[in-house]
Amino acid sequence: MSNAPLMPKATAVWLLDNTALTFDQVADFTKMHVLEVKAIADGDAAQGIKGMDPISTGQLTRDEIEKGEGDPDYRLKLAESKVVLPQAAKKKGPRYTPVSRRHERPSAILWLVRNHPELKDAQIMRLVGTTKTTIASVRDRTHWNAATLTPMDPVTLGLCSQLDLDFEVQRAAKEKPTDQQYGGATLLPASETTRKEAEFEAASSGKSQEDLDVDAVFAKLKTIGGKKPEDEDEEGGF
Repeated sequence: MSNAPLMPKATAVWLLDNTALTFDQVADFTKMHVLEVKAIADGDAAQGIKGMDPISTGQLTRDEIEKGEGDPDYRLKLAESKVVLPQAAKKKGPRYTPVSRRHERPSAILWLVRNHPELKDAQIMRLVGTTKTTIASVRDRTHWNAATLTPMDPVTLGLCSQLDLDFEVQRAAKEKPTDQQYGGATLLPASETTRKEAEFEAASSGKSQEDLDVDAVFAKLKTIGGKKPEDEDEEGGF
């Protein structure tokens, strides 16, 4: 809470009109210069200002005024307010960019888009204080000055600090999903290996059976189409 009362000039007018306090006491309580208090008493200043009662507003008590009237060296103390007002939360708006730097924002946006594509539009807006429409036009090369834009570091241009830039880049990196890396060779599951072994055994047994069938066929053809081995021996002996 401030040590000065609300509406100090109006309070000084009321104290001068309704109390026997000295000029120094009134000046100390209202945080005004003593010469200004004298000018108010003489009617040279604060003309037309209606006095405000500090007792009715809870800024001063009657006992405190009586102490001051009894002792010219006594300094009045501002009464503590019984109502505690919460502090207003500071709203985070877009970053303010000086007028002399605003024409350099498209160059900074182009630098961020090329060097840090992982940054979202909201992050770029916080860094350089721009709009989503401007970011889209620079990214799509539809900006009115796209032909002459040169990428420039926003930190060098003074549009943001290096700490702010690093924070946004790290934040974007954490939010970006990481690609699954190759972790080396792994063992095949048992169902896969047993299936392959069964297929190999079936193929081998089928091949051997096929060989046996071919030999039997050729032997049968020899007996059907030619003479028996005993007949060939008898003819050779004759």
